[in-house]
Amino acid sequence: MTSPPIRIAILGTHSTGKTTLLKRMEMELRGHGLSVARTGRLGKRAVAASLPKMQHHTAQSTEWIIAQGILDETTAAARGADVVLIDRAALDAIAYFHAAMAFRGETPPRLERERLLALASTQLPKYDLLFATVLDESMPVDTGHNYDTGFRRLVDQHAHRLLADDVIPHQRVTSDHDSQDHAVEVVVRHCLKQEYV
Repeated sequence: MTSPPIRIAILGTHSTGKTTLLKRMEMELRGHGLSVARTGRLGKRAVAASLPKMQHHTAQSTEWIIAQGILDETTAAARGADVVLIDRAALDAIAYFHAAMAFRGETPPRLERERLLALASTQLPKYDLLFATVLDESMPVDTGHNYDTGFRRLVDQHAHRLLADDVIPHQRVTSDHDSQDHAVEVVVRHCLKQEYV
């Protein structure tokens, strides 16, 4: 493909199957002969950079995650893959930031909120498809993680509120197998259609 790569992004609260879903998409796309680049691990890299995460997010850690995510997306696109799968769309960091503020009972300054949202929003026009996972609290989570269920719920609420408030085109993906299968089918159909345009 000589055109810019197709960018497919996902967001949602932790342990809702984002990475697993992207792996399925990657396998299907590679099976159809498309080259795929995938971004991810922003949370772990933020911790390695001594930045707070989860309910401890700050404006600084949020900005780092957005900026690093943009760099990762740009680098992956520059390497010439047909498709770039983005594990945690830039808007995801805003949902985590808003949830962390709400969790701690804090209100960030309006200009800071608007600046971070503007930074994250620069990526939205680049996404060909955007998926948002939906929290299903009945699904088991990795017991190796010490998740605060209230914070996890707040992230889910803020992520979906951000998408709804700005009427951002996206597809919701639940924990239901049919919903996940449909998301994979949508991606494969879209990418194959674009390949032969």
